[in-house]
Amino acid sequence: MCELGIKRGGFQRSMTYANPALDSLTASGTPFEIAREGDARFFRNAPTSLNDLMESARRHGAATAIVEGDVRYSFADVFARRDALAATLDVAAGQRVAIAMRNTASWMIGFLAIIRVGAVAVLANSRAAGGEMRAAIEECDVAVVLADDARAAALRAAGYVGRIIEAKDFPTSADLTRPMPAPASDDPAAILFTSGTTGRVKGAVLSHKNLVTGLMCVQLAGMVVLKSIAEKYDVPVETIMARAPQAASILVFPLFHISGLGSGFLSQLLAGGKIVIMRRWDPEEALHLIQSEKVTMLTAVPTMLWDMLHRANIGTADLSSLTAVSSGGQGLPLNLLDAVRKAIPGAFLGSGFGLTETAGAVAMSTGPDFLRKPASSGRVLALTDIRILGAADEILAPGMPGEIVVRGPMVMKEYWNRPEETAQVLDKDGWFRTGDIGYVDDEGYIFIVDRKKDMVISGGENIYCAEVERAITQLPDVSEVAAFGVPDERLGERLVVVLTSGSLTESGVQDHVATSLAPYKSPTQVVFSRDPLPRNSAGKIDKNKLRAAWPAISGES
Repeated sequence: MCELGIKRGGFQRSMTYANPALDSLTASGTPFEIAREGDARFFRNAPTSLNDLMESARRHGAATAIVEGDVRYSFADVFARRDALAATLDVAAGQRVAIAMRNTASWMIGFLAIIRVGAVAVLANSRAAGGEMRAAIEECDVAVVLADDARAAALRAAGYVGRIIEAKDFPTSADLTRPMPAPASDDPAAILFTSGTTGRVKGAVLSHKNLVTGLMCVQLAGMVVLKSIAEKYDVPVETIMARAPQAASILVFPLFHISGLGSGFLSQLLAGGKIVIMRRWDPEEALHLIQSEKVTMLTAVPTMLWDMLHRANIGTADLSSLTAVSSGGQGLPLNLLDAVRKAIPGAFLGSGFGLTETAGAVAMSTGPDFLRKPASSGRVLALTDIRILGAADEILAPGMPGEIVVRGPMVMKEYWNRPEETAQVLDKDGWFRTGDIGYVDDEGYIFIVDRKKDMVISGGENIYCAEVERAITQLPDVSEVAAFGVPDERLGERLVVVLTSGSLTESGVQDHVATSLAPYKSPTQVVFSRDPLPRNSAGKIDKNKLRAAWPAISGES
């Protein structure tokens, strides 16, 4: 029986559900063997450092690793360039090195070189203004910045005076002869910036153990699916793997975000997959790349999937290579899920839930496992302990919504130079407050109800915005929707909605919500937008911008 750490009644009690594939893959003596030390669980055979884990990808040799426009890099090319940069990167172990580049092969090579020399990669938001990048980089006291020409110029224009190495000057060959340090598993490996719900940017410090655990949890989840398929058709796993074409994916998430770094880059490289870089999102180009590069896996936010279905000629594209389509960044609307299933019937569909502070996913499901409960954000992954807390921090029973709190070897060390903010979300026992409202059922599926900070309290009633948004996406012709609260003298807050649709009416949306959910959850006002809704760097709808723009877009200004 598979074990899921669920906190109940103040005591740690394990919830179990049948999963023979997972049990066999994590048994004693296996690569994914799970061991215990007190309440903590961990992969016994995990490499100590992220570099040790990534070195295993060198074995893929001449296979294509990265496609960037007309340029193709083999795994041998990537590691040769990584070694060359590491040989010339004059930094000491533990020093911080920033990366300020758009998604490129040079970004990936730079990251691999940083961890190879035992330094800490500081992942600057390449979409930010020069002053914002400078502030984040200077806060982390970096020794050097690896930048493309545009970000180097933006940093200089913003007054940055530190050392910058531009990507165009990266060496392509050099012998890596000097001894390299061996970081401890708890040493920092990367700092990723996150604003959470406060709007204030913070650097989440992820250790080697955090990132290695996150990657191995994803690997294990993939092996569970593969083993289940093999057993269903009575075919050895090795046979399936030998006959399968090279995995290939389109990189659509920014590399400075955990989705881009983890699932988009490091996981694909480990698996020997081909990473196809898209400079900017374009649904027609995505279809072209899927067909020409034989892309097998596509992970995208729901808006991107909607674009492919409604703003591109999907009927003329050959998508037969796609075997997996998953959504990240927010829940997959049920109407969109049905549309994707019809358009790409041969692909496994999936979803997941994770955060920067947890080094990626803490829940994931795909294929039949996902379709059993498509409203969920996946099944809690191995090594993740979960608590659901009420308003007074009491531990709630399974099925009751509250704040999701997680613990495990994937949880970050701290926020860089922010002890007070760290203490607000991470306690001495390692429990991290996600700020998300949700619940876990008795099979380990996690359901996200809302962001804690986005919950609207209207006339004394709690309204979870995600619940309203999900109800609205059941209507036809809805591509994007955002529900949020605005101040109201009588109610304290009132719920409003902004959505994109060409055929719905305000009263139609309000009536649908009032009949699908409790009447008090119906929005007081619905505004229709002709333009795509604003999004942050993680690809999520930016409700802070919508709130600020509300007086103008609603006509109340």
